[in-house]
Amino acid sequence: MGHVEIPDTDLSGPVGLRGAPRPRTAASRNRTAALEQLWRAPTAQRDPVGPVPARRLPACGPVLAALTDLLGLAGPAWLLLHSGDQPRPLAAAAVAGLLWAGLRGARGRYTDRLRAEPGGAACAVGAIGDWLVLIGLLAVLHTAADSPVDPATAVVAVTPGLLIAAAVAALRRWPRSARGAGRVRRVLLVGEAPGADRAAELLNSRTDHDYMLVAAVPVGAARLELEGVQVAGHLASCPADDDVSTVLGGVYAHEADLVLVAPGPQLTGDRLRRLGWGLHDRGVALSVLSELSGVAAERVRPVTAAGLTLLHIAPPLRGGPQAMVKNVLDRTGALFGLLALAPLLLAVALSVRLSSRGPVFHRQVRQGQHNRPFTMWKFRTMVADAEQLKAQLAVVNEVDGPLFKMRSDPRVTPVGRMLRRTSIDELPQLVNVLLGHMSLVGPRPPLPEEASRYDEREHRRLTVKPGLTGLWQVSGRSDLSWQETVSLDLWYVDNWSVAADMGLLARTVRAVTDGRGAY
Repeated sequence: MGHVEIPDTDLSGPVGLRGAPRPRTAASRNRTAALEQLWRAPTAQRDPVGPVPARRLPACGPVLAALTDLLGLAGPAWLLLHSGDQPRPLAAAAVAGLLWAGLRGARGRYTDRLRAEPGGAACAVGAIGDWLVLIGLLAVLHTAADSPVDPATAVVAVTPGLLIAAAVAALRRWPRSARGAGRVRRVLLVGEAPGADRAAELLNSRTDHDYMLVAAVPVGAARLELEGVQVAGHLASCPADDDVSTVLGGVYAHEADLVLVAPGPQLTGDRLRRLGWGLHDRGVALSVLSELSGVAAERVRPVTAAGLTLLHIAPPLRGGPQAMVKNVLDRTGALFGLLALAPLLLAVALSVRLSSRGPVFHRQVRQGQHNRPFTMWKFRTMVADAEQLKAQLAVVNEVDGPLFKMRSDPRVTPVGRMLRRTSIDELPQLVNVLLGHMSLVGPRPPLPEEASRYDEREHRRLTVKPGLTGLWQVSGRSDLSWQETVSLDLWYVDNWSVAADMGLLARTVRAVTDGRGAY
């Protein structure tokens, strides 16, 4: 679901079809004036409602952010340079860390206003640009000082600093519950079914936005199926003089600061334009619902042509620089992950081997990008003959679609249950990422029998590489229905970016710690 917000305009009064002043009845003028007077009267119980200001970093934010960048680059850089027997690793890491923090500060990364809107991909992408500038500066210093440090090792050493900075930036700006942070816009929905019903259902079912539906004004005779939403009046099927006053009545009565219009055959063109004039004259913001769904805002560019408002949709990323960066980050992240987690992997392998009969690893054929099969690795979490027992349990499958899931699967071992809850059983898939079969972020790879039952829509999940984590991981995992899982995967397939991947990796840590939906 998307919407186009129309900026406030300063008009002298209501305007007709061709721009001439449009007469209004005395009753309509009196009604609007009375409602406006009621709205502007001081009320002890009412807090001021208005546009939501962008948040700023707290006073200690710039220092903390700069320190995080400095240590996030200098620490891993020293470790890698030291392990690579490079000369003066501490001095080299300290210089690189100070350059990194200074560069980020000079480019305004610590004083930028945080966007109140969901997203923030530009900030994490900016970290990549900063990192490339850092590489250039280090190359100049390396040449000028005739440093003995190996250039290739130096580039690898400062890569974790980029990953940490981009992940922190993306996590800070990733969509979260705006209602819990006090950045709510009170919305009055105006429209006709089914567009208004769909908008209300989506706004009420999710909290990763700052729009709270407070009331609705249906258009025409059809009744809206809006459970729990108050009706603040009705608009006639045909344009009427009291359209503006009816909508303003709902705005004032429910303290709304935004009118969201779901256009339809009875509410479009000149009628919508007149409604916009009337709302903007009284300082009320207006947004118009778009029929687009599953398209990230960054891919939409509004333009005007011949008096029409056009929305240009950028195609999904399938190649180019971001795909190259994603591949490099996948391989680099998998390598560092395997090295850093080696002690944990060894301990888990021993616990799996000693706790139950069977191999340490479970190898399974999965379908990858473009439906190509590959062998996926996991720690074994079930009894040795789990695949043979699966057919007997098919009648108690707890999810719809081609997946098989059970909350209390009797095949899972006690150690396996703990590994599943913490998602540690998935860590051997870092080998698959390193080999190029998978990505760090993407849809989960299906089994061959699952993929064989895909329809055309579901088959689109295989357009990109499957991932170790993804939107499913941070949105409920096994608690999601099959259709919800597919919808999340399709959103990712069409809207992924390097910045979004960074945010998902950061959010995965919280989802794994929480453990909900993992079984």
